[in-house]
Amino acid sequence: MAADSAFLAFQAQESRARAGGAMGALRLRGLGPVTMDSFFFGCELSGQARSYTFRVEEEDNTEHVLALTMLCLTEDAKEECNVVEVVARNHDNEEIAVPLANLKLSCQPMLSLGDFPLQPPVTFHLTSGSGPVHVTGRHQIVSMEGSELSEENESEDRDPELLPVLPAKKRQGRL
Repeated sequence: MAADSAFLAFQAQESRARAGGAMGALRLRGLGPVTMDSFFFGCELSGQARSYTFRVEEEDNTEHVLALTMLCLTEDAKEECNVVEVVARNHDNEEIAVPLANLKLSCQPMLSLGDFPLQPPVTFHLTSGSGPVHVTGRHQIVSMEGSELSEENESEDRDPELLPVLPAKKRQGRL
């Protein structure tokens, strides 16, 4: 429930930020105030540092999202394929490794990911090539107050009572 709320809060902030709205605190239905902080994230993968792990300390009522925005080679990169792999957890909490990008200076020196959200811990590996590859994004911290909902309130939020469908009234005569 808390992870779902954090993702909804993240998406709500993204929508408001793109529309030019205010950032900061917002309310989600059934929860207290939600505050969001956003910090720049960046790391470099190269022949000397082939891996980087993004971890956070667990805190009460806090969810973290790493929103990846871009992977790019620098001008110092060689003309070779640079494959970046991400290791994270799937919906079953199993660790999985997925190739994220295959960058080459002459044909694809960068890859834009928009705001690709990942739940920490996340590890980036340079599995092929010598880089340097820069990984950039934003570390979103969502703090929720009063996030403990009873099952009763939660089911009310999910299943609103549907009103019965009434038959349409028939018109008398022709227009």
